[in-house]
Amino acid sequence: MLVWLLKTWEPLREYVGGISAGDSPILLTLRIALASVTSFLAALLLGPVAIGFLRRRFPERVRSASSTLNALHEHKNDTPTMGGIFVVASVFVATIFWGNWENRFVLLSTCVVGSYGVLGVIDDAVKLRTERRGLSVRQKFLGQLAMALFWSVLLYFEQQRQPLGLALVWPVGNVVWPLGLLFIGWSVLLIVATANAVNLTDGMDGLAAGCTVTSAAAYTVLCYLAGHRVLAEYLAIPYIPGSGEMAVVLGALAGAMLGFLWFNAHPADVFLGDAGSLPIGAMLAVAALTIHQELLLPVIGGVFVAETLSVILQVASFRLTGRRIFACSPLHHHFLFRGLPETKIVVRFWIVSAVLAVAGLASLKVR
Repeated sequence: MLVWLLKTWEPLREYVGGISAGDSPILLTLRIALASVTSFLAALLLGPVAIGFLRRRFPERVRSASSTLNALHEHKNDTPTMGGIFVVASVFVATIFWGNWENRFVLLSTCVVGSYGVLGVIDDAVKLRTERRGLSVRQKFLGQLAMALFWSVLLYFEQQRQPLGLALVWPVGNVVWPLGLLFIGWSVLLIVATANAVNLTDGMDGLAAGCTVTSAAAYTVLCYLAGHRVLAEYLAIPYIPGSGEMAVVLGALAGAMLGFLWFNAHPADVFLGDAGSLPIGAMLAVAALTIHQELLLPVIGGVFVAETLSVILQVASFRLTGRRIFACSPLHHHFLFRGLPETKIVVRFWIVSAVLAVAGLASLKVR
C-alpha cells in the first residue's frame, strides 16, 4: 500500500525522495522494519480470536506411535492446533501494507505461503476430524510435490532473467555450477525437504517458532543484501535485482512468528500445526533459491536439518540392524526421553539456531 501511494502521489514521492538515505527509492529498510512490527502486532491481535475459535473446533489429540511419548505429552491434550492460520494471515496483512505487489518475488513468495498453508489446513483438519493421523504419507507427499513443481517452474522462468540465471553458487569462492533444467528438480527437492524439516521440528512448545524467527531474520538480511547492488558487490555475493522486496515478506514472517511465540511458549495455548510449519519451510526454501544462497540453508536452518537427519538415521538404522540410534526421534524427543525438561531443550535449540544464523551471515565475509 505504501509503495502504491509513493508511486501515485507525486508530492509524497518527492518528499520521501528528499529524506531517503539512498539505499532504496521506496524506503525498503523502513518497510522491512514496519512489516516485522505490523505482523507481530497482527499476530498478537488475531491470536486470542483464532485460539478461541480453534479451541472450540480443533482441539489437539496427542496420538503418536510411542506410548511413552503419549504419556509425556498427555497434559497437552485439548490444546488447539492449526495456529499457523493466524501466522499466515499476519504475514499477508503486513505484506499488503508494506510490500511491493508489482514485484514478482513478493507475489511468488506469498502464493507459496498461501498454497502450502491450505495443504497444511487440510492435513490438520483430517487429523482432527477423523481417527486418521492426517493425510496419508502418499497424499501429503504428492500434494507437496505438485505444488513445489508448479512454483519451481514459475521460479525457473523468473530466474532466467536474473544475472546468474539458473546457477547453483557455492558460498565460499562463489563457484558457479549452471543447472539449466535441473534447476526445477533442485528447487522441488529443496522446497519439499525444507517444508518437512520445519514440520518435524514442530514437536515442542515454542521450538519451531523460535528457530523460525532466527532463520527468517537471517534470510531477511540476505535478501536485502542481495537486492542492493553496492552491498552485494562489496560482499561478493550474487546481486539479484528486486530480491530486496522479498525481505519485506521474510521480515513479516519473523515478526508473525515472534507474535505466535507469545501464545506458543510453554505451556502452549496453541500449536502451529501443519498449517504453519509447511508454509514456513516452503517460504525459506524459495527465498534461498531466489538469491542463490540455498547452500547456506543447512547452516542457517541447521536445527531443522538435524531434526530431519535424526529421523532418517533412526529409520535406516532400525530397518537395517533392528536397533535404534536415538531413544526417540526427532532429536528433541530423544532429549525428552533422557529426562531433560522440555523448556531447557527448547531454549538450548533456540541458542543453537541463533548461533547458526549468525554463522551463516558471518560466512558472507569468507569469500
